[in-house]
Amino acid sequence: MRVIFLQDVKGQGKKGEVKEVSDGYARNFLLKKGLVQVATDGNVKMQKAHDQAYEKRKEQEKIEAQQLAKEIEQMEITIQAKAGKDGRLFGAISTKQIADELKKKNIQIDKRKILLDDPIRTMGYTHVPLKIHPEVMAKLNVHVIEQ
Repeated sequence: MRVIFLQDVKGQGKKGEVKEVSDGYARNFLLKKGLVQVATDGNVKMQKAHDQAYEKRKEQEKIEAQQLAKEIEQMEITIQAKAGKDGRLFGAISTKQIADELKKKNIQIDKRKILLDDPIRTMGYTHVPLKIHPEVMAKLNVHVIEQ
């Protein structure tokens, strides 16, 4: 029986695939659990249209992420912090503080997407990488000044 997988099934197929499986397995397990649907001509056409819409949506998200990356690369955020005599901070600038500063400029970036290996502990300029989209990276200029 030809079926269209609605979810990933380990060892059988991935979501959206059209495959041939045994009749008994399809009727008694896959269809009852709602993991597949029968691959009629109408269902196959509908699945192809769904896949095309999904690809178009993913492409649009990538374009929007690239535009946001260009905007971020031209931007600079300034964070005030208490520092000692030699320019070392008493605390550290974390990804949460950077995300909060970006939020003040109406840019929503999750703090987990700010790829800072170690918190910023010195004053001055730092280039912080951001992962905006799985295929789009940007560098943000962070300027730490004394409070």
